[in-house]
Amino acid sequence: MTDLLIGQTLSFAGTPVTDGAGAARHSARGGVIVEGGRITAVGEADELRASRPDARVTDYGSALISAGFIDAHVHYPQTAIIASWGKRLIDWLNSYTFPEEMKFADPAYAAKIAARYVDLALAHGTTSMCSYTTIHPASVDAFFEQARARGLRAWAGKTCMDRNAPEALCDTPRSAYDDSKRLLERWHGVDRLSYVVTPRFSPTSTPDQLAAMGALWAEHPDCLMQTHLSEQPDEVAWVRSLFPRARDYLDTYEAHGLLGPGALFGHAIHLEPREISRIGEVDASLIHCPTSNTFIGSGLFDMDGLARGGHRIGLATDTGGGSSFSMLRTMAAAYEVAQLRGHALHPAKLWWLATQGAARSLRADDRIGNLAPGMEADIAVIDLASTPAIAQRAARAGDLWEAIFPTIMMGDDRAVKAVWVGGKLQ
Repeated sequence: MTDLLIGQTLSFAGTPVTDGAGAARHSARGGVIVEGGRITAVGEADELRASRPDARVTDYGSALISAGFIDAHVHYPQTAIIASWGKRLIDWLNSYTFPEEMKFADPAYAAKIAARYVDLALAHGTTSMCSYTTIHPASVDAFFEQARARGLRAWAGKTCMDRNAPEALCDTPRSAYDDSKRLLERWHGVDRLSYVVTPRFSPTSTPDQLAAMGALWAEHPDCLMQTHLSEQPDEVAWVRSLFPRARDYLDTYEAHGLLGPGALFGHAIHLEPREISRIGEVDASLIHCPTSNTFIGSGLFDMDGLARGGHRIGLATDTGGGSSFSMLRTMAAAYEVAQLRGHALHPAKLWWLATQGAARSLRADDRIGNLAPGMEADIAVIDLASTPAIAQRAARAGDLWEAIFPTIMMGDDRAVKAVWVGGKLQ
């Protein structure tokens, strides 16, 4: 079956973060041809309709057809504790995260939360995500089973910890390696799924466990590696006390083979000059989690400086430390954080960061994150007048970006008119 989707279309021929808003391509009455799970043509609606009279047409009117949103840093096991009150990072882990993660020893509970998370992500227009799990192999299986059932392109890995956590949430260097390798061999490359080597962060892994994870990554360099870096000043100080010989926080990973292309460093707020330089040299990715950074009081990510430095940057909700499942709300928070640093992020940059930029951070921008021939057909259709407040502001818009920006700042799941995953309407 050939599908033709009609509406406003938005795609990117370049990188707005460095090339400006001119990198965007917009049609007020555009179309997207979807065949066999992929986008085969993007153009003007009338021309595509004439060229493919056999296509099944879905006309979304003035709604915006975009690549689906991509969430580059998620903790799906924290779905049920999102928006919990009053803690900073270390207290958050001890008070909320660790007690909740213990429940994932029960495969049935893991399956229930995985299904709930995927439902919520899709409802908000998110079509791909990269998730942490828990130390329990069943938590990885539950996530991948749900993602596979929905046809999602998704990444995940067993979260490894062997210290500074409850005994029930600690593995060992050996079991972390063995469990991770078994899960990697079971899931990596199955349909649209990819395994990610996942030490939670240096404070909860001994040097031996970090080395074991580094060894596993070296054996499977086609996998990504995800962890946390420099989220809060007290965390950075804690790492310094745990690794007194390390040059800095990043060095605790670098010394154990966990720095290189394909590394994803969540948060990365309080970076030292050497760390910024090394991350750029190896072309690793930085994942900006703005709702989490404000909700937990972590600090202000330097989007402007790091982007001008050429770093790969993705955008993420950090569910459930982040306070929303919505990438629209995440874009709004990224705008607000940048404003506090004296830089106004253009709407084109925000939309790119939540789609192609996030895909680029996951090294998947050749497959997802844009409307272009050959790309996988993961598509979000966004109503730019989804509430009376948004509609009355958008009605005054003088151009595309003035029409989109109110939805970025005030939109939520009500703005998501339709979601297509792998060429199938959800």
